[in-house]
Amino acid sequence: MQRKIAGPAGSAAPPRPTPDFSREHALLEAGAEWIAGVDEVGRGPLAGPVVAAAVIFENPRRIPVGINDSKQLTAKAREQLFADILANAHVAIASVSAKEIDAIDIRQATLTAMTKALAQLVIRPCHALFDGRDVPPAWTANGTAIVKGDSISVSIAAASIVAKVQRDRMMQHACGLYPGYGFTTNVGYGCAAHLAAIAALGPTPIHRMSFKPLRLHDYRGSDHGRRTHHVMKQSSRPNFSLYRD
Repeated sequence: MQRKIAGPAGSAAPPRPTPDFSREHALLEAGAEWIAGVDEVGRGPLAGPVVAAAVIFENPRRIPVGINDSKQLTAKAREQLFADILANAHVAIASVSAKEIDAIDIRQATLTAMTKALAQLVIRPCHALFDGRDVPPAWTANGTAIVKGDSISVSIAAASIVAKVQRDRMMQHACGLYPGYGFTTNVGYGCAAHLAAIAALGPTPIHRMSFKPLRLHDYRGSDHGRRTHHVMKQSSRPNFSLYRD
């Protein structure tokens, strides 16, 4: 089993590259059959799940044009590429809820979501490319962690798009369940308006109570206890509830 960490060499930051299939091609030439790119979205927000996606391009000639790091794309471009990726690749998505993030910490939750996404692929990859510095310990096949991998590997970049669009949709749904927090626009991040809403309304069941500033305040027994709302309604596949642990 191979475990590697790859990243740009030298002290000076190189120009941001456009992701391509060269890492995957090299592994295929070395004998690997199925290569998955894996990325996550949602490490930093105060609310909502962390979401990971795994993507395998079986036919490189069917890779959609325009794939890039999700942060470099507009919301409209991400939505179109999301549909194109699902139509031309093997894709799986997994999430870890705020409750579990509080229980195991965000780093472990991120690695868990990545491993879950890989496990849900119809085809089991013999090598996975992970964005970042970590190969999840629970991943037992070959894996390579690539720093800024979403700007290097097109499979990782595709995973970043899928995870971003899925999580944004989940937070838009959450906005209807928990009005007043602005989840459609802030997607759970701690902007001033979101912090003001927490101060006025208290946290919801999808807030991460282990994160600052939530863990610095005791909401038990006060008027700002976690608000009671109905449970999120199940949606069409792929289906990942904010309450899944």
